Amino acid sequence: MLARVRGAVGRTATVTGALVLAGGLGNDIFTLPGVAAAAVAAGVGLASNLKVIRAPESVRWTAISLYAAPHTGCAAILIGERLAPDGPVSVLVQAAVVALWTGATWMLRPGLTARELTDEALAQELAEAAKAAETAAVVPVTPTYASEAARWWGQTFAVEGGLAPGTVLLDHQQVSNQCVALIIGTQKRGQPVPDISKPGLSAALDLPEEQIDVGPVPGRGAGVRLLVLGQRPVAEADAGPVDSDEAVWAEIAATAMPGVELIEATTYEMPKELT
Repeated sequence: MLARVRGAVGRTATVTGALVLAGGLGNDIFTLPGVAAAAVAAGVGLASNLKVIRAPESVRWTAISLYAAPHTGCAAILIGERLAPDGPVSVLVQAAVVALWTGATWMLRPGLTARELTDEALAQELAEAAKAAETAAVVPVTPTYASEAARWWGQTFAVEGGLAPGTVLLDHQQVSNQCVALIIGTQKRGQPVPDISKPGLSAALDLPEEQIDVGPVPGRGAGVRLLVLGQRPVAEADAGPVDSDEAVWAEIAATAMPGVELIEATTYEMPKELT
């Protein structure tokens, strides 16, 4: 409804301006009142179009200039009519200018164009602000690792689509130069460690499957798992009848993983991240 009212007012102002310009062709009495009326019309029009005045800075003065262009042109033509020399040719030229102003104002509708330019600029600013807010909201979280070994596990196996997504390396123990034991847990409490594929580990580490053991941690739930990689050391001959597995596990349990039963021992050249 408001757009229709603005359109009707603009058309009426165009017709009124054309009549004033036509009157100024033969009578200078229209000049000063016409110029004053054009200035007042421009001021009132801009005052009633706060959207144009408050347009984004990138288009503000362009929009204001577009809106005021018909009024400025009308005033300039009135002054030109007063200063133009007398004669039929001069009158014809002035009449052509008046017709050009009338047709251009009627067809181009500068006031409407200024408002549309403002609307487009506002929409673009809102879209950019929304995009910036969305980008700021999605801040990539860089994981932190307690050690280089934890980093190696997290970046090699715990990544999405890896062999053990959503897991962390809780602890690791160097059993010997060729054997290491890892305790793996889940990032979210209450969730079990996913099944870790021995063939997948074998392929990723270039290690025979028989040298990889994946099992539970005694006394703990499914949220943690024990991985033993490599060849387990063999008990010394003079160490007595103590079972070699028990002897190896005694070394592990004495430090980081008390109560965990070592399953078997194999040979493995350790990755540098775990040494």
